[in-house]
Amino acid sequence: MPAIVPIEFSGSPEPTLGVEWEFALTDKVSGDLSNSAADLFAAFGSAHPHLAGKVHKELLRNTVELVTGICRTTGEAVADLAETLHAVRGVADDLGVDLYGAGTHPFAQWSTQLLTEGHRYAELIERTQWWGRQMLIWGVHVHVGISHRDKVLPILSSLLNYYPHLLALSASSPMWSGRDTSYASNRAMMFQQLPTAGLPFQFQTWHEFEAFVADQKTTGIIDHINEIRWDIRPSPHLGTIEVRVCDGTTNLHELSALVALIHCLVVDLDRRFSAGETLPQMAPWLVQENKWRAARYGLEAIVILDADCTERLVTEDLADLLVRLAPIAADLGCVDELAGISEIITRGASYQRQRATFADTRDMRAVVASVVDELE
Repeated sequence: MPAIVPIEFSGSPEPTLGVEWEFALTDKVSGDLSNSAADLFAAFGSAHPHLAGKVHKELLRNTVELVTGICRTTGEAVADLAETLHAVRGVADDLGVDLYGAGTHPFAQWSTQLLTEGHRYAELIERTQWWGRQMLIWGVHVHVGISHRDKVLPILSSLLNYYPHLLALSASSPMWSGRDTSYASNRAMMFQQLPTAGLPFQFQTWHEFEAFVADQKTTGIIDHINEIRWDIRPSPHLGTIEVRVCDGTTNLHELSALVALIHCLVVDLDRRFSAGETLPQMAPWLVQENKWRAARYGLEAIVILDADCTERLVTEDLADLLVRLAPIAADLGCVDELAGISEIITRGASYQRQRATFADTRDMRAVVASVVDELE
């Protein structure tokens, strides 16, 4: 049996927030992906050195990631991102590229994309090969601070009950390689092909998680805990639960709504656990089915709500969920932002808007332009 090495969890005394927002770079003329991230990083570092730490590299040279500092509220996190976004867009404009915030690009080809330099990225591609090279996907990651490690896994497992709600709302990746996939989120289906990605295992104790990590390291599946790329995962060094369910988001308003919803959900579960409640969970096969339904049908998905296999249209359940979370939103100062969830449902999610644009224009480049325009 592998030796189990304790994993320290640097607990957060408050339910702080951190947000990571991935963007593709697209050429202003052709709308295709642009492998110009290295040029952007160089220019950005010179023009805005005080913000350089808030713009990160990713696997491919067509991608940049904007990150916040440690924030207390959704409003603070969004303001943080907005400042960085404004600066990055100015540099991108000078390079002739736009920031594109959906989960996939409608017509780009993986074979023309360049890998970011670095041993970690090269090793990932060497191992995953064709599937790794296919990863033309972009998402939003939200960290929420947790005070003690013993809370993390019960909250994580219970949070999976809301996986389809978050994916349906954020779904923005219906098209792939020049055709409509008939999925609301093709990104969710693509990313889970990597060996350590997809749905998390549902452990009950921190010791079980430590034993899992020990097995992963002993067998060479991972070298570092960050290589566990679950859709929801613990981030022990930050003292957070990291929610990585959401597709890329096209605009700040919808981003703020999703961040508020995630913040409220995690804090609600944290408070219930701290009060002695046994948090509700569903069997892994039900969670897996919910992921597929949300990826396939988006806001039209009928989802499984509980271990008794109660089913309901996801938008109907969201309406009741928003009412239940209203006191939490008031405590967290995100009432206005959480109200944006209803607006997504009324307006239509990004995957629906992209399809409507294509139906009107029959032009994938118009879809790219519509996504870029939404960032305005």
